Order: sequence, then C-alpha cells, then structure tokens
Amino acid sequence: MARRRGKARARRIAGGGMNLPASTAAPLPASYEAAKTALARCQAIDECKDWADRAAAIASYARQSEDLELEKMAQRIRARAMRRAGELLKQVEAQRGGDRRSDQYQKEAGRLLVSRSEAAQRAGMSDHQQKTAVRVASVPERQFTEQVESANPPTLTELARQGTRRRETPPDPQTWLQGRPAQTFNAILHMMSAIEEYAVEAKTWPLEQLLADMNGRERSDVRRWIGLIDAIHDRIMTRI
Repeated sequence: MARRRGKARARRIAGGGMNLPASTAAPLPASYEAAKTALARCQAIDECKDWADRAAAIASYARQSEDLELEKMAQRIRARAMRRAGELLKQVEAQRGGDRRSDQYQKEAGRLLVSRSEAAQRAGMSDHQQKTAVRVASVPERQFTEQVESANPPTLTELARQGTRRRETPPDPQTWLQGRPAQTFNAILHMMSAIEEYAVEAKTWPLEQLLADMNGRERSDVRRWIGLIDAIHDRIMTRI
C-alpha cells in the first residue's frame, strides 16, 4: 500500500512536464526516452532546473516507497536535466573581472549580455547548482551516458567530480584501493558522495519557511524519515 501511495505522489509531483506512466503496466523506458528527447531539445536553463527539481522529488518519494526502478529513472532524468542546464550555461561566457562596463552590462546587437552566474541566478539556480551543472556538462558524453544508463546511476556529486579539471597525475589504483575490493571502494565513494550532496543541498533550504508551511501529514513523514536518518547517522558516527 505504501509503495502504491509513493508512486501516486511521485506522479503528482511530476506535474505537467514529466509525463510519467499512468499505471504500472505502462512502459517506463518509453517515458524515459520521451524525457531524454525533451531535455535534449530544451533551450531554457530555468526549464532544465525545473526538470531536475521534479526528478529529485520523484526520486525521494520513490526511495521511500521502495520503488527502485522509478528512483533510478528519476536519477537519470535529474542527471540529464542538470547536464543540459550546464551545456546551456557553458554557452554563456564565464565572467572575468575587469571586462564589464560601468552600466554592468555589455551590449551586442541591442540586447543585454549577462554573465554565466547571472544567467544561473535568473533561472533560480544557486551557486552550487550552477557549478554542479557546468561540471556535469564537462564530463565526456560517452562517459556520462555509460554511467547514467548503468544499473547503478551515479549521484550528481560523483558526476560533478569527474567534470572538475585536475592537473595532478591520477594515483595508482592500488594506492587508493588499499587492499580493498574495487566493489567495496566504489560503494564507499557512492555513500560519501550521497552524504556530501545531501549536506550541501540541505544548507540551501529555507528551513524556517518550509517547516512553517508544512501540513500535518508532511510533518509526520519528515519526522519518520529524520528518525531513520538519525539511526543511520548513529551507526556511522560510532564506527568512524
């Protein structure tokens, strides 16, 4: 019953743009393919951000209702939405100090040119979201696609790290494995990335406003989830 409620709530969150299946009999891949096509054609940064936000909400509800396939689909859509936003942001020249006029805008052909940061802000993106989107867009396309379409899609934090330019020489695999199986090492990285992503995103939430506007059911759900998180945190903190 909880699983069915989770699916229903996820579809309500999807709203007018996500086009999720109306029943469990509907083919999820077809809906995902439609989402991929729509995102590839998207030309508005704020629209990409909206897709990413909706997908993140769907992934959260799917996780709570233990619908693993819906959660993975939402993660893939979120990753593609952020990548497309990053691609659009990369078309805007990164602002460098000293090259702006006193009126704070450069003009070309009668239109105002803004910096990449301003374009992101106008789309409602935080500084962290802007950097994440650009870094995800910097991951080579083949590398990005192989990971996102894999059985265990990476988090945005993991993808963003791959898009960060590093000058140092990568260490020998045996150095960072430290005798551990590669599967265990990858699981640790996945856990750390998920925790980091949650911590960074949580700092941006307007908690006072959100908590004040919650209804009774939402408060109950959050209390239950926080209880589960606290139990996990206790297990972690007593062992590290």
